[in-house]
Amino acid sequence: MGGATRDANAVTGGRIRDYVSEMGPSWVAGSIAAGPATMASLVAAGASFDYALLWVVVLSAVAGALAQYLAMRLGLLTEQGIVGVVEEHLGETWAWILVADVVVAAGVAQLVIMNTVAAVSATMTGVDARIWGVVWALVLVAGLAGEGYRFVELAAKVLVSGVVLAFVASLFVAPIDPGRAAAGLVPSLPAGSAVVAAGILGGAVHITLITMHSYTMRARGWTEREYGLATFDVGASMLVAFGVYSVAIFLVTASVLTDPDLTTVSAAQALGPLVGPGAKWLFLLGLGGAAVSTLGGNTIVPPFLVADKLGWGTTVEDTRYRALLAAVALLSAPGAFIGGQVLGQLVLVLALGTVGTPFAIAVVIYLLNSAAVPEPTPTLANVGGMGLLAVSGGLAANFVRGQVAGGVDALSGVVLAFAVVLGVATVALLGKFAHEEAAA
Repeated sequence: MGGATRDANAVTGGRIRDYVSEMGPSWVAGSIAAGPATMASLVAAGASFDYALLWVVVLSAVAGALAQYLAMRLGLLTEQGIVGVVEEHLGETWAWILVADVVVAAGVAQLVIMNTVAAVSATMTGVDARIWGVVWALVLVAGLAGEGYRFVELAAKVLVSGVVLAFVASLFVAPIDPGRAAAGLVPSLPAGSAVVAAGILGGAVHITLITMHSYTMRARGWTEREYGLATFDVGASMLVAFGVYSVAIFLVTASVLTDPDLTTVSAAQALGPLVGPGAKWLFLLGLGGAAVSTLGGNTIVPPFLVADKLGWGTTVEDTRYRALLAAVALLSAPGAFIGGQVLGQLVLVLALGTVGTPFAIAVVIYLLNSAAVPEPTPTLANVGGMGLLAVSGGLAANFVRGQVAGGVDALSGVVLAFAVVLGVATVALLGKFAHEEAAA
């Protein structure tokens, strides 16, 4: 079956009710996308630029769904984890670059996400955030290393659904201005909004989401036969659930908040005196659910890729993978001891993720148009993929330029070095692809 025909019939050829009951892997990716880093960007955008960036919020859901679709297609048609496909068709060096890219981006994110989870838990309970860091790390070990992937998927679906409902409910207690919101659907970039817009898009199109998808589908045993289900799964989680989540947060903050320096936690607290305690607690519950679901989803990403590269199994039936998963979960705990301003840390997370994402997209596009995939990729999908590569590359360049403009210290130097290595790798891979196409 050709790619275009398959895509035309992917969802309409199946029963929607069955799809709803069986969907799952893309919800794990959605649980990471709907996290505190994305929320921080949405809060900053709404508080700083009113409704003007609503079009970017909508675009981010479309871009995120497209990135997941491309990753889904590669995983299903090869029926392998992405690292194994890279090693087989590009070589070991390229596979190690991809693994290192994900481990650095996801590892730094893990610590900052735990800091956010602990801070929210402390705000809601009054118990010290450091204690919460240890508690949540142990919960991760028990849930992930003990129960395996299905625990992550079930938690993701429940938490993401709850988070979406919490923020949709908050729309009814915030004074949304429909006319100004509609005007925000017209593309424009107010002065000083480029970095915030980059953060919104970067949260939806991220290296961890792209690289994990082949493994979550394998954990469910999905093959080419589940193509329609997998397509529906991407649309329901990224396009619908993540899209509603993003739009709801943005509209609430744009309608009420005016302080661009608010963090995600302080934004929730600020809503109390402005529009009542109901909005504050809905926002806090939504933030807590989003942070916890992101923490769990992010924990499984590095073990997937490292285990695949080392030739281990990628389920808890392999004791080596189980031990690796437990180690990553426990290493999350120190994040609660970081303290400090979470918003600045989330910016660093977005920066590292953004500079790592173009390489992952380039890898997926290369493999989808190589002998790794038994059927041609639809032209529209390739065009969309190249558009994603151009946008993510532009975002990465902006982040690096901002780091350099602010002066290169130890922290920004790490980001810069990381970006240079991956930038060279991305250009080299695109050059390799162009050379092979010319020779064909």
